[in-house]
Amino acid sequence: MRILLIEDDIRLVESIKSFLQASAFIVEACHDGISGGFLIREGGFDAVVLDLGLPEKNGLAVLQEIRAEQVAVPVLILTARDSWQERVDGLKAGADDYLGKPFHLEELQARLEVLIRRNYGHVSQKLELNGVSLDLDTQIAIAESGELHALTGIEFRLLRCLLMNPGKLMSKTLISEQVYEEEHLRDSNVIEVYVNRLRQRFGKQFIRNRRGQGYYLAEQEREL
Repeated sequence: MRILLIEDDIRLVESIKSFLQASAFIVEACHDGISGGFLIREGGFDAVVLDLGLPEKNGLAVLQEIRAEQVAVPVLILTARDSWQERVDGLKAGADDYLGKPFHLEELQARLEVLIRRNYGHVSQKLELNGVSLDLDTQIAIAESGELHALTGIEFRLLRCLLMNPGKLMSKTLISEQVYEEEHLRDSNVIEVYVNRLRQRFGKQFIRNRRGQGYYLAEQEREL
């Protein structure tokens, strides 16, 4: 899950970023409305956390502009706790949720997970396909045989990415954006190594590929 955090409080940014990264989120941050609007339009994010009180251009203006351009990424706005009018204005402008400052980081994470799951059409904390399930809370995968697998951080993010997009062909570049932290070298060739690790656990046919294009999960036909 790749998050864009647009917030001008540097200490808060570092706190949010560190917390979400520890929970297997990929987080990119910027500190003003103009830069934030540019990054949103570039795309590739599963959700945006948007402070309304930004320099250069306020968050409400950014939100109104991207919605007018039909940019549909889920947006959670951060507002002053006592400013009910800000919350109303943000929701009317197209925000999907809001959180008043100060807030608990655990609540921010939970709200983001709900927004992203809903956007991908999932309602529970467990992703399942072809007998393989992944618990997003524990980050433990269960094979069709019932065997439990504790995954590394990259394995978890890779499996989560594929299960959130069943049937969708995912290029190595697109997968790498969901797997690597922004400050790390995104070597798309390493993706193949982690794909093979998951295949060893869940079967060679679990993750399929099209040469030169990418990887995908296809629902298996069951015998009647």
